[in-house]
Amino acid sequence: MARDLKYTRNIGIMAHIDAGKTTTSERILYYTGKTHKIGEVHDGAATMDWMVEEQERGITITSAATTAFWQYGNDKYQINLIDTPGHVDFTVEVERSLRVLDGTVATFCAVGRVQPQSETVWRQADKYKVPKIAYVNKMDRVGADFMGVVDDIKNKLGAHAVPICLPIGSEDKFQGIVDLIDMKAYFYDADNKELVNYEIKDIPAELADEAAQWRNNLLEVAAEFDEALMQKYFDDPETISKEEIIAAIRKGTISMEIVPICCGSSFKNKGVQFLLDAVVRYLPSPLDKGNITGTNPRNNEETVRKPSASDPFCGLVFKIATDPFVGRLAYMRAYSGRLDSGSYVLNTRSGKKERVARLYQMHSNKQNPIDFVEAGDICAVVGFKDLRTGDTVCEESHPIVLESMVFPDPVIGLAVEPKTQGDLDKLGIALGKLAEEDPTFTVKSDQETGQTIISGMGELHLEILVDRLKREFGVEINQGAPQVNYKEALMQTVQHREVFKKQTGGRGKFADIIVELGPADEGVTGLQFVDEVKGGNIPREFIPAVEKGFKAAMQNGPLAGYEVTSMKVVLKDGSFHPVDSDQLSFEICARQAFRKAARKASPVIMEPIMALEVVTPEEYMGDVIGDLNKRRGQITNMDSRGGARIIKAKVPLSEQFGYVTVLRTLSSGRATSTMEFSHYAELPANLAKEIVEKAGTRLVDDED
Repeated sequence: MARDLKYTRNIGIMAHIDAGKTTTSERILYYTGKTHKIGEVHDGAATMDWMVEEQERGITITSAATTAFWQYGNDKYQINLIDTPGHVDFTVEVERSLRVLDGTVATFCAVGRVQPQSETVWRQADKYKVPKIAYVNKMDRVGADFMGVVDDIKNKLGAHAVPICLPIGSEDKFQGIVDLIDMKAYFYDADNKELVNYEIKDIPAELADEAAQWRNNLLEVAAEFDEALMQKYFDDPETISKEEIIAAIRKGTISMEIVPICCGSSFKNKGVQFLLDAVVRYLPSPLDKGNITGTNPRNNEETVRKPSASDPFCGLVFKIATDPFVGRLAYMRAYSGRLDSGSYVLNTRSGKKERVARLYQMHSNKQNPIDFVEAGDICAVVGFKDLRTGDTVCEESHPIVLESMVFPDPVIGLAVEPKTQGDLDKLGIALGKLAEEDPTFTVKSDQETGQTIISGMGELHLEILVDRLKREFGVEINQGAPQVNYKEALMQTVQHREVFKKQTGGRGKFADIIVELGPADEGVTGLQFVDEVKGGNIPREFIPAVEKGFKAAMQNGPLAGYEVTSMKVVLKDGSFHPVDSDQLSFEICARQAFRKAARKASPVIMEPIMALEVVTPEEYMGDVIGDLNKRRGQITNMDSRGGARIIKAKVPLSEQFGYVTVLRTLSSGRATSTMEFSHYAELPANLAKEIVEKAGTRLVDDED
């Protein structure tokens, strides 16, 4: 008998660095009985941070999945939990986890409130329409301010934040919480390691008025989602039952109109059981999320799958990991149907059948073998040969393609080479495996220098990857200085005619095209190709070859060989030779046309600009701003929070290498900074000239 999906929750924990995601995950594992000892992040013993690099640094690098069970009332709920990283360099881990989750717990530090990465992950959750509940952690820390966080969530994130509990005391006087639905107080005993480490008492007299006021606010919000409740609220609020309030808040949360907020201190074991109750009460089950829509690859028609074991199977691969014992693990979310171990599925990207050798339920880096998975499950699969992140796998007789994931381009590169010739093959295999795991990590060979360039999202990202090469794959490497991933862009539209003729005994090569080449329309990335050829001057079968030639040529821009990210090509006219013309002739002709025409189209070099946020004590503010001005930074906002000043700026990435060290020196170690990619902007002419000269090319006005 298929299990009832209404008792399943697929949730993630997301937040800014150091808001306490992993500590909260550890407590969830402990209180659900999944682990019998609490692992601490600062001791390097957290279950979910299993990588050596994570334990050493006390940060989460890869998202870890686990399954736990929580008893709520008379029902047992299955919680599939993913703990995600907070550091912006590993944003892909958050992105791909949110793609397959039904709900998320957004964790905030009661002192730091809404921080830059909190905003990023919040936007990612909105993008994938993932309902949220907020958890204000670290209520025991000096400067903790629950209502400050609630205001921040309303003002900075634009969310309708609704507290479902209130803290009893704060900082070192934080004792517990007031449940605004039951109107009872939970007093926690931090030293008690029992699964029930709290006592339920009456609300303290000094909090009674405030609790009544916030309960009224909660009822008012709940009434908006249920007309019968609205009537009761106006007639006699006392007659409203607990179940009615929970049902109405659940409805508002799932429709993403409200965000329930609870609080606690995970490290001190306070408020975690209440959070687990909130997860099963308010976050959606796979049934609440409803049907998933995809496309049938055979006829491009819209296809729907129900979250039911009786529908044809379909699942989405959201992560590839390499395990030293079982090999390639593909993490997959099953959306419909049932998949048995040993059966075959269709990979709709490659069109090939793949065998499911083994299925596992994951617990961090440990695998528990299972015989089958059903709709709503998150599992790991072994046996797939050609599989990438974002691939859809399904039943062969009922093909479907689910919407894939789009990942940001890497912004920083590093040249690497093995220390010994014997490591050369090992390096290639290791880099291939790492690139398979992480879509924001790319490897390419520089044609001119023959160097291997690895690219990622930031200095920390590359540092960790180099570390993993040494530890996991045993490859010792030499590395160059970090390099910025510049791009090139065309600013003007030009018309150009290119004739390609080659006569070598026998059959020759001939192609002739007239094109208009310039910047793409706003919002378009990649090649925007428009075919305006009339009257068969170029036969139909050669047109795709012209497009292919331009697309390939964009990899090497006219100035310094950087990629041209977007361009519009209008194929106006041309001619062909009945014997000598073929697809390859037109492809080569297009490449040559790009090389010559792009130089006339006012090409410029674009550099990545980063959004930087610095939190500094008042007395160092002048030095920090002065330093940012030297780095071509533009200050966009200044604010103050809890006695510290917050400076927001847009700064070119090329000026930011080693910034953390400089900032520590400027502020005697008291300022902190976070940085994430913002956009690409034109590089000033004098700097662009230097780069062009370094690349060994010159801007030449072509005569023809």
